[in-house]
This record gives sequence, C-alpha cells and structure tokens, in this order.
Amino acid sequence: MRSLLYLLTALAVIGLASWAYRENHLTQQAMNTRAALEREIARLEEEISMQRVEWAYLNRPDRLRALVDVNFDALQLVPLTADHFGEIDEIAYPAPEARFEIGQGVVVLGELEQLTGDLPATSEEDQP
Repeated sequence: MRSLLYLLTALAVIGLASWAYRENHLTQQAMNTRAALEREIARLEEEISMQRVEWAYLNRPDRLRALVDVNFDALQLVPLTADHFGEIDEIAYPAPEARFEIGQGVVVLGELEQLTGDLPATSEEDQP
C-alpha cells in the first residue's frame, strides 16, 4: 500500500512539473511575442514621426510658392487674396417651408375626385 502511495505521489509530482514547464514555456512565448509587438509599434511610431517631418518639409510655403511659379502654365494657380472670399449676404439660403394655419383646410389629391361640389373659392387676400 505504501508503494502505491509513493507511486501516485511521484506521478503527481511529474504531472505538476510537466504542467509547470508547459506554462512557463507558454509564458515565455507570450512575453517574446509582446516584446516583438512593442518593437514593431516603436518602429512604426518612429516611421510616422519621420513622415510627419517630411510632410512639414515638403509643405513649406516658400517651396510651394516656387512650385506654383514653375508650373504656372500647367496649373494656372494664382495667389490667394481677400477677393477670393465671398460675403455672408451672398449665401443662398433655402426658402422657408410653407406652413398651414390651423384653420385652413388641406385638400388631398385623392379626395379631389370625391368632392361633389366646387372647390372652395379663394379670395384675393389668400393669393400670394
């Protein structure tokens, strides 16, 4: 009986050791993956900052002005002045929607055929 207990204990220790080894291996693998991802993120952030610097360098006003002057025949670009902007009163706003008074009747097109009498007469005051 004692040998069976020793055998079960030895098997339990071996099983726990293999489980611990496997977990350690998976943890190391996850840590290596995380480190690789952090290196990739750092590389991409550096690349983005380099592209921002390059974009700022290429968009210098004096450089763009020189390009416009060189390519004037093809592009026909002119310098931006205050005359290029409009006034606030030049904006075309949409017309206000027609509103009906509560006392006015609304004739629906389908009901027009069902009317037996004449349409209600409109006075000259109702005309726009």
